[in-house]
Amino acid sequence: MSYQSIDFVLSLWYIIMNDSKEQFSRIYDEYIEKIYRFVFLKVDSRETAEDITSKVFLKGWEAYNKSKNIENHGSFLYKIARNAVVDHYRGKGKIKTVSSDNVPETVDVSMNVHEKAMFNADMEVVKAAINNLKKDYQDVLIWHYLEDMDTAQIAQILDKSEGTVRVAIHRGLKALKNELVKEG
Repeated sequence: MSYQSIDFVLSLWYIIMNDSKEQFSRIYDEYIEKIYRFVFLKVDSRETAEDITSKVFLKGWEAYNKSKNIENHGSFLYKIARNAVVDHYRGKGKIKTVSSDNVPETVDVSMNVHEKAMFNADMEVVKAAINNLKKDYQDVLIWHYLEDMDTAQIAQILDKSEGTVRVAIHRGLKALKNELVKEG
């Protein structure tokens, strides 16, 4: 192979790698907040959620580099996130805990101090109730109601039928209501 051929191959490789980085960067920008929110609702601290989220995107980048033929990037990243949370609890042998220090600031800036405190307390109760649900119920409720995914998208992530997902959403809501009644 001549030096000109090597230069051409290296130039082509550089263009392909930069294009891959740019494409994955757009995927990252689109899904970082969604994946973080999903993970945060399932773990006990912001730091843990940030660590797991970074691992999700690292694994996503590695997989993307191997095969750019990933049909649905969102479903793919949520599968990685779901498995990463399971690995976190399996590996650490942790018990899920919820602390009011970890509730994100999502209150309306027009609220007064009392309203903000009430909102944060309600968020803590809801997060604790969600964490008491079965893992499958947690996932479908978070995806459907917080991430605004339709049943077809959730079915694709879980490799289940849409009917099964609708039943899980219904049962998850019923279980969440029971948890909130117990805590409330």
